[in-house]
Amino acid sequence: MRSPHRTDDPSDRTGDISISAESAEPPQGLVRVSDLPPGVLRDIALVWLADAVVGVSFGAIAVGGGLPVWVPVLMSLLVYAGSAQFSAVGILTAGGGPVAAAATGLLLNSRTAAFSLALADDLGRSWAARLIGAHLVTDETAAFVLAQRGREQRRAAFWISGVGLFVAWNLSVLAGALAGSALGDTDRFGLDAAFPAVLLALVLPALRSDRRARRAAAAGAVIAVVAAPLLPAGVPVLLALLGLLAARRPRPASSRSTS
Repeated sequence: MRSPHRTDDPSDRTGDISISAESAEPPQGLVRVSDLPPGVLRDIALVWLADAVVGVSFGAIAVGGGLPVWVPVLMSLLVYAGSAQFSAVGILTAGGGPVAAAATGLLLNSRTAAFSLALADDLGRSWAARLIGAHLVTDETAAFVLAQRGREQRRAAFWISGVGLFVAWNLSVLAGALAGSALGDTDRFGLDAAFPAVLLALVLPALRSDRRARRAAAAGAVIAVVAAPLLPAGVPVLLALLGLLAARRPRPASSRSTS
């Protein structure tokens, strides 16, 4: 005689297991190139190339200005911020002190705080992933991530572009520093325009599909253009963040009347 308190048959429990597995969030493993949409890896590689060209220029300019090779190399590893590094080296080679160079670099690089807030969920959940990822946040990685829609696509875009940019930048800075001032300033070839052009191409899809993004971009551009002749370099970029206020959703009339 079978017991009335029999256990469930394993076949009866498969449905419950599959449901719980589907409702559970999948674990975050290693990123894969296949997670990127078609064409994104090509765009990332182009940014790596542009980053490497500018890195060679930075290393050559720093050493050509009288700094030892280890200064641009160590700065690239620890600071890893192109605009901040260029401004700091410019101040040092012009005779300025390290305090003024560091303060200018911090001011220019403070914009990445806003990027970090936008990308926090795409770095990972562990403290190690967020610590390393925070060091890799740049204008380029933020642009690649924000251009993606799915979580796995955004995560893959961040880590693949971020790690590749870090390696390309540091190797090219080392090469430029070793070459010294023989290469001269590559800005004379117009290569400094590569980054704005690439970033504009990356944000165009968002501008086409999101009206609030267009409002914010237009407002930020107007603020930066008006402030550029009046304020030191880097400050207009920070003020342009005020353009984000134009992207705020207006409060419904009903909620305004009841408050």
